[in-house]
Amino acid sequence: MANWNDPQDTRTGLGTSFGSAGAVGTGRAEVFDQGLRRHMLSIYNYMTSGVLLTGIVALLTASTGLVYTIASGPLMWIVALSPLAIVFAMSFGANRFSTTTLQALFWGFAVLMGLSLSTIFLVYTGASIAVTFFATAAAFAGLSLVGYTTKRDLSAMGSFLIMGVFGLIIASLLNFWLQSPGLMWAISFLGVLIFAGLTAYDTQRLKNEYVHLRGTAWAGKAVVLGALQLYLDFINMFMFLLRFMGSSRN
Repeated sequence: MANWNDPQDTRTGLGTSFGSAGAVGTGRAEVFDQGLRRHMLSIYNYMTSGVLLTGIVALLTASTGLVYTIASGPLMWIVALSPLAIVFAMSFGANRFSTTTLQALFWGFAVLMGLSLSTIFLVYTGASIAVTFFATAAAFAGLSLVGYTTKRDLSAMGSFLIMGVFGLIIASLLNFWLQSPGLMWAISFLGVLIFAGLTAYDTQRLKNEYVHLRGTAWAGKAVVLGALQLYLDFINMFMFLLRFMGSSRN
């Protein structure tokens, strides 16, 4: 595999003119940019397809009445915990799994998330869910564009935001017993901000990782895992935003 970052690649040698060296360097940069665009486009295609599959499954589950079975029976816990189990399996078992296996797990995860999220149709109106979804999609696109184009290193911000996710989990578990409306709104507000920031951070991270992945067997796995990460950013931002924008059925 060629080392695109090797500074020796840009030097002019015996019998090589400055013009031809510049042309070679430009050609390599173009190849790298095209490869990066294909890599990121593949991630976004998987992520978008996963979100749409989740939405379709959620809508069909709600419209057919299956959502009542999920919401009122023991199936609720299976549907709620299965996606989390798949995330852990994909994250910690990526080295052992093939790309095809990771893809199958990703699509299974998207379906299970659709079953799980179908219960929001029992709480919020369909119109408010649709408005929140499109608002989230617009915000996600803008934040991801910022992460892709910014020259600022977001690594430090990413570490802080990941710590914030753990804080959200602890606060949510605490509020499960406290049932404090004020704490719920605070968690929701911080949740929107944290996952908005993670959208930009993860986009930049996935872009920067490509330099180490191109031409390797891991590249295909990285596409699926990257799509999973952006999917989680989108869904979490959507769910927290829904608490502000959703209109209750009651």
